[in-house]
Amino acid sequence: MQRKIDLNAWDGQSLRKMFRAASRLLRQSVPTINALNVFPVPDGDTGTNMLLTLEAALERANLCPNHSCSAVAQAMAEGALMGARGNSGVILSQIFRGLAQEFEGQDHFSGKDLARALKRSTELAYKAVSHPVEGTMLTVLREASEAASSITSSNDELLKIMERVVQEAQNSVARTPELLPVLRESGVVDAGGQGLYVILEGILRFLKGEKLPEEHEVEIPAQVAAERASEETRYGYCTEFLLQGEGLRPDEIRQNLAQMGESVMVVGDENLVRVHLHTLDPGSAISYGTKLGTLKQVKIENMDEQHQDFLARKVLPSSTISMIAVASGEGLTRVFESLGALVVPGGETMNPSVKEILHAVESAPTDEVIILPNNSDVLPVAHQVRQLCSKRVEIVPSKTIPQGIAAILFFDPERDLETNVKAMQKGLSSVRTGEITTAVRSMRYKGLSVKEGQCIGFLDGELIAAGENREQVLQQLLSQMNAEKYELLTLYYGSGVSPAELDNLSQLLRQWYPNLQVEILLGGQLHYDYIISLE
Repeated sequence: MQRKIDLNAWDGQSLRKMFRAASRLLRQSVPTINALNVFPVPDGDTGTNMLLTLEAALERANLCPNHSCSAVAQAMAEGALMGARGNSGVILSQIFRGLAQEFEGQDHFSGKDLARALKRSTELAYKAVSHPVEGTMLTVLREASEAASSITSSNDELLKIMERVVQEAQNSVARTPELLPVLRESGVVDAGGQGLYVILEGILRFLKGEKLPEEHEVEIPAQVAAERASEETRYGYCTEFLLQGEGLRPDEIRQNLAQMGESVMVVGDENLVRVHLHTLDPGSAISYGTKLGTLKQVKIENMDEQHQDFLARKVLPSSTISMIAVASGEGLTRVFESLGALVVPGGETMNPSVKEILHAVESAPTDEVIILPNNSDVLPVAHQVRQLCSKRVEIVPSKTIPQGIAAILFFDPERDLETNVKAMQKGLSSVRTGEITTAVRSMRYKGLSVKEGQCIGFLDGELIAAGENREQVLQQLLSQMNAEKYELLTLYYGSGVSPAELDNLSQLLRQWYPNLQVEILLGGQLHYDYIISLE
């Protein structure tokens, strides 16, 4: 049965219901949108970022006691800004900002009001991106808003305007490969543009009174769940041990431990397995391990105490400047902390929100702060933080983990903020980054043929190698990086690399490059088996 909609009653409650409907359709579409990566990597997160940003807007709107469209739009704009994640989330937050500005002081809105708001949103979104690129979500927003404006002179009915908007958004998404050759070559449309189309389609379906998908769960990154939890949430214990035995089954062990905690990592073979997990009951994990074999190198750390210490973490000696670094993986977190940085959990598939980084900046013990995003998709979020914070904040635009580490090494606690930022920016160019992961689909890119399931390698963000195993791809990467011309190679290994593979790889690296200093360190990152740094 279809709902009967009063076409003249578009107030704040209506606005909230429209976007709630959009969130339901977007939630269903997240896996499809995440898969629209230019590169066939397993860490697509555009759909997730847009959904979390939209839900942050709705959460704030649900707390708004005023039902005017002005008040609800303002609440949504505030929620979206603080909850914005990734480039797509920042752009989406500007759409809500445009609504808030255009609806200011109004109790109700019309189709013409929405058309003007979309135009304003477009202007704000283009300004929010440092280097706007056509063939992206920005183009879809602009062309959809132009379509809305084109019919307002003859029609003020919201439903008719939204029908025109959605049709143009769909067409615009289909045209994105014509504007961006990399999309055409990869055989995909722009992910952010597709996400925006889905949101607009959800609004239209609500206006038509059509049935929308039932609510269902979408996997949410761990730090997002933590942010949503209450302040009394317990973090539990970081539990690690080596398990020695016979006939061990790492996959089965991993599945069983997943019932006891989170962040479970199990690597090894039938004779030796390394275990890591976060659990409220470390005793149960230890007891389980003793039933399978002999435990060695047992380590249990209270993460609740570590969390309480986070805000009081010391900055570098005698420094009046704090550094905030974004990183995921136990090993990478420890590296940044050892260099004096406060770490905000995040990275690929786990982009932190504006709120999370802003909280870290405001909680830092100094009035001057440097942010190291360490990811190109976190960079626009960092810029939003800078505009919101009362402290003096500078951004060193690191796009990879090795760049972030290299930049920190150029930090001098005796120098002022401006001098340090210049030195750290110079440090970004002192390192080259390689990454190895697994292709999730087949494709061709600049003459390189990639098959689903193959290992693939990236050099400074560019796909350059593919092979049947990680060893082969690593060798290709290092060759193209001219590794023999560098002094230090640091290899950060991910959660899925076995001790046996590491031993073999260590020997091969020393054979391939006997004059190169080689360090192999735990990164603990997901999705990327190896992150390579050459200095």
